[in-house]
Amino acid sequence: MNGRSRLQLNTSMWLYIPLAVMTAFYLIPLYIMLVTGFKSFEEVDLQTMWNLPSGFHVDNFVAAFGTLAPNLTNSFMLVIPAAILSSFVGSINGFILAKWKFPGADIIFPVLLFGMFIPYQSILIPLVEFMRTVNLYGTLPGLILTHIIYGIPITTLTFRNYYATLPREVLESAHIDGAGMLQIYRSIVLPLSPPAFVVVLIWQFTSAWNDFLFAVVLTDSQTWPVTVALNNMAGSQIIAWNVQMAGSFLAALPTLLVYIFLGRFFIRGLMAGALKG
Repeated sequence: MNGRSRLQLNTSMWLYIPLAVMTAFYLIPLYIMLVTGFKSFEEVDLQTMWNLPSGFHVDNFVAAFGTLAPNLTNSFMLVIPAAILSSFVGSINGFILAKWKFPGADIIFPVLLFGMFIPYQSILIPLVEFMRTVNLYGTLPGLILTHIIYGIPITTLTFRNYYATLPREVLESAHIDGAGMLQIYRSIVLPLSPPAFVVVLIWQFTSAWNDFLFAVVLTDSQTWPVTVALNNMAGSQIIAWNVQMAGSFLAALPTLLVYIFLGRFFIRGLMAGALKG
């Protein structure tokens, strides 16, 4: 091994050491959830929370799933349409703002992005009043509509920056051949969009799944997503931390699986220009 190879090896080692430390740090909550979820109620104690369980008590996960199953269904019924619809709306907005320079486009785009910086808490009261007016308060469609609208700024930004990298000559040649804006979008732009769609779908899926504030305000006990139901698993006198930790792991599992199996596509989408300015 020559000096240059040895130097590259040493550099890589110094790079991987902090990465390994950060990975271990972020995996600590997952470890605590799993080992506590497999413990019996008698084993749950702050002094021994790092210890492995004496046996694997799968009944904790069975009990947690039995309690959270309807709410897991509600969460899937929420995040799937919210992610898909907000992604398509953002795709259309991004295409128009990137390739159709109409009067006022340079004003509309920053105003639209301003929605990313509006705190959730500041619009809760008018949001609740609006949902009551349109008879969507306490329903999943109302929560879905909220996430679609709140997701439009980030999805529009992502698609707009992605479409800005597409060659204008291709779109202009299609326009010369008689294709309209909608046909150009459907036949040329949309088939080139999977990298950007992967980014925004994963982002929106994670954002809607992990939401608690909108969910607890806009839904009732029949339409609670899993995040709200998990918060209400705690008893009034005694908290079965082993069952609650098992439920926490079940609630986190879908987003974990999304990033485990689709994380490489997420990175590819970013590298393909999805967030380039």
